[in-house]
Amino acid sequence: MEKLQITKPKGWVVKDRAYILKGDKEPLIFTIPIKHSQRRPLTWFDKEVGYQRELRYATNQPSIFVDEQKGEAVMGHVVFRNGFLNVPAKNQALQMLLSEYHPYKELSIYTEKDEEARADNELDYMEIELSALNLAHKLEIDHSEALLRVEQGSIVSKLSSREIKRDVLLMAKRNPKLFIELANDENVELRNLGIKAVEAGILKLSPDNRVFTLGTTDRKVMTVPFDEHPYSALAVWFKTDEGLEMIKSIEKKIKSIK
Repeated sequence: MEKLQITKPKGWVVKDRAYILKGDKEPLIFTIPIKHSQRRPLTWFDKEVGYQRELRYATNQPSIFVDEQKGEAVMGHVVFRNGFLNVPAKNQALQMLLSEYHPYKELSIYTEKDEEARADNELDYMEIELSALNLAHKLEIDHSEALLRVEQGSIVSKLSSREIKRDVLLMAKRNPKLFIELANDENVELRNLGIKAVEAGILKLSPDNRVFTLGTTDRKVMTVPFDEHPYSALAVWFKTDEGLEMIKSIEKKIKSIK
């Protein structure tokens, strides 16, 4: 008996597979076409042979390509129930149709649910979250305050040390990747220093957010470049020779106020 030649995708793995409708599509029952017709074309362009090959899902055929099927074709049905469809490993033909060849997948009507990739992603996230929480737990209170100002603004000044510690841990848990980036950004602390200097009256920021001046003499410290956030621009200026001297003066004055 002649053995059928069945086209298989490269690297194909035999396993149970699951598929879910994308977006907000979760109807009680949703069917997809399983054979070619003028109304609903179901073909796949095979680059190796250079033409469109007709697709058809038949429960008694090992291949989903019509030109590889032999004898009578018993047509099957592909039904998503509540937006979900399980296909066991023994049904390789349907899996190949859904995972590799069906145009509805290209149209993003459904997608394959990859449990292994999902587990890897969840593990990666948990590891990042753990790193962020450990980092948040070890931060000095001033650094924690600086990070919280990014989210909460000047209200941080009214928080107790324990409230700051709590909120910075919650911040790390909500968005661990962003938290790690902010914690390693030296400009965050410099921005915080600038905000505290303005709150303490050591520096003044003009109503149009364009000019920083000294609080006592109104001498201009710097002009904020157009379209830049004033405190981000001040943080960059703090890194200049003149700015480094200003940092020392501000830190001394803040300590004396405390």
